[in-house]
Amino acid sequence: MDRLLLVDDDKEVLHVNSEFFKGKGYQVKTAASCDEALRIVPDFLPHCIVLDVMMPGTDGYGTLKLLRNLTQVPVLFLTGRTEEQDRIKGLTLGAVDYVTKPCSLEELALRIQIHITRYQGVTGQTGVLEFPPLRIELLNHRVFYRDEEILLSNKEYELLVCLAKHRREVMTFERIGQETMGGYIEADRRNIMMNASRLRKKLEGYVGLESMIETVWGKGYCFKG
Repeated sequence: MDRLLLVDDDKEVLHVNSEFFKGKGYQVKTAASCDEALRIVPDFLPHCIVLDVMMPGTDGYGTLKLLRNLTQVPVLFLTGRTEEQDRIKGLTLGAVDYVTKPCSLEELALRIQIHITRYQGVTGQTGVLEFPPLRIELLNHRVFYRDEEILLSNKEYELLVCLAKHRREVMTFERIGQETMGGYIEADRRNIMMNASRLRKKLEGYVGLESMIETVWGKGYCFKG
């Protein structure tokens, strides 16, 4: 299920749009300000963000700049600002689309899905798993915290990739063994636990990564990125 964050200071607009996109099968969260949006993103990890321009405090343009420190997912502006210079500014800042109010929600839904599909296709082709501030480059087997490389052993790297590919799923020892070693016997559990312990200690040295891998006692692990 794709996750959608709607940011607008108009509560009626948020309610109507939220109900519409829930009906389309999205998991939706709403925010009425820049600060609220920034609090939601790290845990919710939206696949797309729809952002108003005119908001009290930090406006949509400033919010987009701050969001880019947390995520690279598509951001669409949905706003009553219709001037060409506003559209140009929004797109120049990195928004993938600029939609003016009032608009057809069906058309907005189509635009959102196109941008989500395009973004996921690009990240898949480039072989990158992103969970800001963590980035896993699959093609060259490297892991980064922002721009700093995290040095992992081959086993630690394989375990991290295995868990990250199944984000927020409980990965049992059996599944981990099958995916990282091609098979599993009970004696493998100890090796998996040792690699998980070493991996977690390395990640704990970076702010924001301390609780990224959760132990599910008696079963295995869960990647919470």
